[in-house]
Amino acid sequence: MKTLLSSVAVVTLLLLQAPQTLAQADVTRSVTEIAPDVYRLQNNFHYSMVVITTEGAVVTDPINADAAGWIKTEVAKLTDKPITHLIYSHSHGDHASGGAVLAENATVITQANAPNLIDGVKPTLRFDDTHEFVQGDKTFELTWLGPGHGEDLIAVVVRPANVAFITDAAAPKRLPWRNMGGANIDNWIDQVRKIESLDFEIFAPAHGNVGVKADATDARIYMEQLKTSVLAGLKEGKSIDDLKKDITMSDYKDWSNYESWLPLNIEGMASFLESSGQVTAN
Repeated sequence: MKTLLSSVAVVTLLLLQAPQTLAQADVTRSVTEIAPDVYRLQNNFHYSMVVITTEGAVVTDPINADAAGWIKTEVAKLTDKPITHLIYSHSHGDHASGGAVLAENATVITQANAPNLIDGVKPTLRFDDTHEFVQGDKTFELTWLGPGHGEDLIAVVVRPANVAFITDAAAPKRLPWRNMGGANIDNWIDQVRKIESLDFEIFAPAHGNVGVKADATDARIYMEQLKTSVLAGLKEGKSIDDLKKDITMSDYKDWSNYESWLPLNIEGMASFLESSGQVTAN
């Protein structure tokens, strides 16, 4: 009987642990050096960036609490120096949660429009349009992209590597997220123009594959062409279903999420154009 009870206890414990074990197994994580001392850390479909300087590590976007704990562990493998700075690309929860794990004794930087607390973390340095700082042998150039996808979105350019960490506004050869979240798409396009004005070579997005600066221009052109096509169709009185049939954007068929997100992009663009009065404007 004692042996049977012990066996039941072990099985019960294994069953209780199974969901957690499976959840951990489902997480895809990787660390890739994309330039000297500049690392891209993947947590499923989200990426953060870690830059190792002679004075310590500069980290962008904790993603979430579990990811932040993993990032902290990986940073310790890369350097014996502390995390000196935590930079938030913006305050949306899927990128900015769990920052307390990384923020201890670090300078926490956000754009001025960010909330006073981001998942419990209070920024220690806010800036309006641009901010530059030197940490050890690296220089960091932070630029507010203006309103559009969020109100506090920034780009982070690292020198001398000339890497730009850019979140959500654009990604190399990847369609915008689903229905574009009800954003002002004209402002969003302006955000991409701002990215194009920056001086960098390597485009490290928070989603998708690493690319080059020209990929930002391609992303803007896609959005502008989609807007032109959807607006023309709406002015002709076409329905959303008609637009989905007629607008193929075939030049972009090799981009990530083309099949699944193009119909949603069309929906989102149509909703924006209608709500902003551009369909009825002369």
